[in-house]
Amino acid sequence: MGNTAMAHRQPLPDVQSGHGEMSDIALDWVGMQGIALPLEVAGRPLNAEVSVGVNVCANRDGARGIHMSRLYLTLDALTQGELTPRRIINTLAECLQSQSTDSDRVQLEIGGELLLSRPALISPQRGWKSYPLRITAALALLPTLTLQVGVPYSSTCPASAALSRQAAQQQFLVDIEADDATVGTQQVADWLGTHGMPATPHSQRSWAWVTVTLSGDEKVLPVISLIDRIEHALGTPVQTLVKRQDEQAFALANGRNLMFCEDAARRLYDALRRSCCYRAFSVRVEHQESLHAHNAVARLSWREDADAA
Repeated sequence: MGNTAMAHRQPLPDVQSGHGEMSDIALDWVGMQGIALPLEVAGRPLNAEVSVGVNVCANRDGARGIHMSRLYLTLDALTQGELTPRRIINTLAECLQSQSTDSDRVQLEIGGELLLSRPALISPQRGWKSYPLRITAALALLPTLTLQVGVPYSSTCPASAALSRQAAQQQFLVDIEADDATVGTQQVADWLGTHGMPATPHSQRSWAWVTVTLSGDEKVLPVISLIDRIEHALGTPVQTLVKRQDEQAFALANGRNLMFCEDAARRLYDALRRSCCYRAFSVRVEHQESLHAHNAVARLSWREDADAA
């Protein structure tokens, strides 16, 4: 028993720090994925999955591997209050310091779905909506930080709407000729109420994925303001709980915001450029077609140095 107790007091072997047989081969990224962390974003809880890793430079006398447990322990700083750009950048620096001099670059990814309470269009109702988000941060010579949000919305095809209107016109003329009588305003209203939609335009649930590059000086992550800007630009965000008046208002919003995927992408570009608060951004819109078995997609991007060039 005494020999066993003495053995337990001896230093434990540190295999990672030992010399590696092929340590002259560099590694772009080594780390962990799928770490569960309880974070706070925009004052709301986020059940996040986090990935963190560092590079390993080529060094014949370098260490065999990194100390992953040190990275894991450092990530706890992210849970100690509101997740801000400064907290993320400080955590990156601490992660890098926890490793050997063979690492000079660290990368962090945070993903999850943020639940926001959203009001109904007309009625005094509210409901919860889930917004996917992803934060990517890296530190080498300088820190970089991007925020991506996904926003679901409804898109009604302009071509389909035009074809539906034409079908209604043609059916109206057929019915008027069959009646062979002067049609009054009330008769037109009655016809619209019973036969006014012989064809309906097709709409689909669509997604806007917007990624913005932040300066790192922001006091908070602009998640809610970015989501609000996207929904306002598109005009047809999907709803949560709706009463009949809300559903009618949603149908009106779709009718006033007919758009192809190209239109949606340009709307978002215009809204983001007018905000003038991002170093760069990219937009990807996906209309998950109800007419076709494939989706319609548009992408565009912008960065501030492109304007200077």
